[in-house]
Amino acid sequence: MRDKMLSKKWRWSIAAAALSVGAAAVFATASLAAGRLGQNANIPLITQDGQTVHFYDDLIKGKIVAVNFIYTNCLFSCPLETARLAQVQRLLGDRVGKDIFFYSISIDPDHDTPAVLKDYMAEFDVGPGWTFLTGNSADIDLLAVRLGLTSDPSITSGPGRDIDGHTPHLLIGNEPTAVWLRDSSADNPSMLAHLLVTFVGGGPVASFAPSANPSHADGAPLRLNTGQYLFAKECAACHTVNGQGGSVGPDLKDVTRTRDRDWLERYITAPNKMRAAGDPIAVQLAAAYKVVMPNLSVGDQDLGAIMDFLTAQAGPQQSGSQ
Repeated sequence: MRDKMLSKKWRWSIAAAALSVGAAAVFATASLAAGRLGQNANIPLITQDGQTVHFYDDLIKGKIVAVNFIYTNCLFSCPLETARLAQVQRLLGDRVGKDIFFYSISIDPDHDTPAVLKDYMAEFDVGPGWTFLTGNSADIDLLAVRLGLTSDPSITSGPGRDIDGHTPHLLIGNEPTAVWLRDSSADNPSMLAHLLVTFVGGGPVASFAPSANPSHADGAPLRLNTGQYLFAKECAACHTVNGQGGSVGPDLKDVTRTRDRDWLERYITAPNKMRAAGDPIAVQLAAAYKVVMPNLSVGDQDLGAIMDFLTAQAGPQQSGSQ
């Protein structure tokens, strides 16, 4: 199925999508810039509950939205996108579903039936206000082009490229004001939440509102070390370090104690190679969790910082433990 996706789904023109994915940028196709999304994108889609809706009339019109394209068989990009957007949803709280709406549209509708999408949502604890959609393949392809959310084949194919054939674009917009921007859906969740509630005109949100009379005189200074920063940026979408267990990926509070350090460093550096070589722990982890650990191209210096951070999270070793 993935080969089919690589060979067919994302070989689209990218003339209207020439901005960098690495940073948020004001972005508009001709339709979006002129505020004329309307009938140009009013294709029928089917929700995870089997309901037929029209993209513009039922999902976009009059709303602040975040839209991305995924497919459930995707091994790397899409699970990470979904995990990251689940963090954004939690930050925004009950505003999602009231005045901010998330939409994830499958680019593999032949496989991603409503039932499959519903199961996928459950894997990531998706809450209200976030709808997953499928439909006709040709319609979805056309919609992606008109929204400017297609992927450059030079980035998503060929040796050393993204084997999913998919770039994690995210379209954020306010339809009534015709303000649109494109970012990466794997970006920092706080940044994405701020974009939704400030840049596109969503107004303040409780999660980010300061106290009525803030005082910083007695506040502890923020000391965010390199390892903590890297963990928050690259790992926190899937992993916790609170000892309460993980859902998208395993909790890592005591990982430096439960795993051999050499094994752990090799796994963080090249998990794909370890799975390919049949490492039993790597294979077991891939089978146990929805998101397969991607190769994040971690260099030696960053690896050292991450290892130091993980080591610091482990509590006191229990007597008699190994």
